[in-house]
Parts: sequence; structure tokens; C-alpha cells
Amino acid sequence: MEKKHEYYDAVIIGGGASGLTSAIYCGRAKLKTLLIEKSLVGGLATYTNEIANYPGFPGGITGTELMNLFHKQAKEFGVNFKLTDVKKVQLEGKDKLVETFRVVYHAKSVIISTGGKPRLTQAKNEENFLYDRGISFCATCDAAYNTDKTVMVIGSGDAAIEEGIFLTKFASKVIVSVVHDEGIMDANKIAQEQALKNPRMEFKWNTTVDSFEGEERLNAVVLKNVKTGEIDKVEVDGCFLFIGYVPNTEIFEGQINLSPQGNIITNEKMETNLEGVFAIGDVRDKYVKQVATAVGDGAIAGVGAEKYIAESEVFENEIMQSEKIGLIYLWAPTDETSRNYMKVIEEVEKELKESIKVQKIDVYKNSGLASRLGTTEVSTLVYTKDGKVVKIDKEISKEHIKDIISSL
Repeated sequence: MEKKHEYYDAVIIGGGASGLTSAIYCGRAKLKTLLIEKSLVGGLATYTNEIANYPGFPGGITGTELMNLFHKQAKEFGVNFKLTDVKKVQLEGKDKLVETFRVVYHAKSVIISTGGKPRLTQAKNEENFLYDRGISFCATCDAAYNTDKTVMVIGSGDAAIEEGIFLTKFASKVIVSVVHDEGIMDANKIAQEQALKNPRMEFKWNTTVDSFEGEERLNAVVLKNVKTGEIDKVEVDGCFLFIGYVPNTEIFEGQINLSPQGNIITNEKMETNLEGVFAIGDVRDKYVKQVATAVGDGAIAGVGAEKYIAESEVFENEIMQSEKIGLIYLWAPTDETSRNYMKVIEEVEKELKESIKVQKIDVYKNSGLASRLGTTEVSTLVYTKDGKVVKIDKEISKEHIKDIISSL
């Protein structure tokens, strides 16, 4: 089957809170934008009963309601949505390809917002109680729902113990299932000490989950002792799993730099190792994974994508023009030496205006443009001919510049 080809300025892979925010920013910037989501627009946030810590909603809001607002706003800015699975990507180079079953989407910029999935126990009946039916993965999101109730936490790492402590502010009892011997946890020592002293926390040592039980909602977790095989059915109102998180990055392996855990590595601008490719939200290597931080990531990447596309057009059409020899001066207003050299550049431009085209790049404001030339050092000259960089030079004098230009 021959696939259809479609062309966009920005393609966003993943429709959670971060992806929807990027879509809003890209759409508002008048970029032709496509968001691809394989299952449910809104992502994991839609499974949260109440989000009480997102600014602007006193009293809280359900995850579905909040994500519907994000979705509506993105559509109002002209963003296109496709509910399908991305099969393959080719993200290197200027023309980036995002391939689905029927269509190959071409993009100038790609924003990855594929998120991830909490690691599951693989115990019996687990799939029957995920998310809003009793098994949760976010204490901050669902703690208030469990006020004065009994809940179980599975795991003993930092997330499990610290989130378990947080849950004791709401729940009447927090039972922690730990696979290790009594007193041994994977969390930091301070968290361990606080947990062991907390009167609302109870520990079940040497245990793993054998099954989850209940009808419409979870009402019991059946634990199995890993040493004796003894079965312990514990009645609970809810259960929180903190045994790891699996990022959805399989299709990016070999192209995007990943952490040992499989998360995408970015800088503070959400940029990956590939130009024009950004990663946001839970899929990237980050400290806090919440709707509020996802929105921040999405905003930064949306602005970054618009800036990257605008810079690309300037770079290709103006900086790397082929009509004349190009003389590109990298400078910064805050650098006195580079300011002083500006007079030399302007004199050369005036004398050789028929044969050269002079461009001045403020490295502070346009570091992206400068980096495409191979350097971001101020007081540097880059010479181009026929749309290609032919020389990078730090020597700036009228005579020297003229000699180089005459030799090209």
C-alpha cells in the first residue's frame, strides 16, 4: 500500500498535558500543526479523579475536565488531531518524517510528548482495577479522594515511601508492601526513618502482590510472602503502585539520546540532541512529573519550535544565500571588543557592497543561528560562498578581510 504524504510545520507526538500545551502555543503562532495521539487525548491525567493542585481551579477539577479544556483551546487555534499510532520516525535532517499506518507526515519540527506508563505488578486481576477503579499511580492526584480510608502502597523506593508519607495526611492507614526483609527499604535513610516512626504507616515485609480483588472497585489486595509462601488478604479502599515508570521511547532508540532508564535527555529549552526535535512531559528525564510541570515543558517547546522554524527560514534564505560571498559577523552588545570591531565590519561592507553580503548575528539573542554556522564565539567572522561555509576566522582587520574575500 502506497502511503499518503502530508506536510506540517510542527508535528506533536502524544496528546497529554504537555503535548496539548505545545499544540496551543504552536497553533497560536500560526504554525500548521498536527497532534498525533494513539489512544486518548489528555493522556494519563484523564484517569485522575481530582486534580487539586493545578493553579486556577480552587476546589479542584477532574483530569478529564481539565484535559478537555486544553483540547478545546488547541482546536480553537487550528490544530489538527489524528487518533492513530506512530509506527516509525526519521528525525535527523531538515525534513523530519513521522510515519503512521497510512500516512507519512513531513515536519519542520517535531515535539515528542509520548509520556510513559507506570510499571505494573503483573498480579492477577490487576487490569480490572487500574486508575479510577482502585489502583492509582499518583498520591498527589488521588490522596484527597482517600481521606479517612485505608490504602496500600506497593514498593519501597523513594517515590513509594515519600508518597506513602504524604498519603498519611489524608488516609487513616497506609499499608506498605515491601519485598525485602524487615527494616530494609530502597528509599533514602531520612524517608525510611520518618516512615517507620509514622503511626499511620504499617509494613508488610517480604511480600509481593499475588492478586487484586473486588467487584466494581478494588476492596482487597492479596499479598504473598516471598519466603514462606503464606497468603495474606488485606482489605483496602485503594492501592498505589510505585515500582517504576516505563517511558514510551522505543521508536526513538538510535536517534534520540536516552538516559539509562530510557527517558529522553533534554536541556532546559526541551531540545534533544537533534536540531528541531524537542521532548516534553513525562517522557523526558526530569524531577517532577505533574500536570503543572508538563504544561511548563509544553510551553517552552512550543516557543522553541516556532523559533527554530523561523530561524531555519532566515538561515536558508538569508544567511546562506548564494548570490554573493557572505561575510557573517558574530557579536554581542555586552561584549566591548565585538562592539569595537563593528566599525571595521561596516567599513568593509560599505567598500565591498557590490561583491559581498554582510550579516550581523547577535549571539546572545540568536545562538541557534550562530551554532548552525559551527561556532557561537563572539568577535568571529564566518565566510560563505555558494551557500556553504568556507572559512571561520577570528582575525578582524580591514586588510585581512579583503585578502580573504579576494581569494574566494
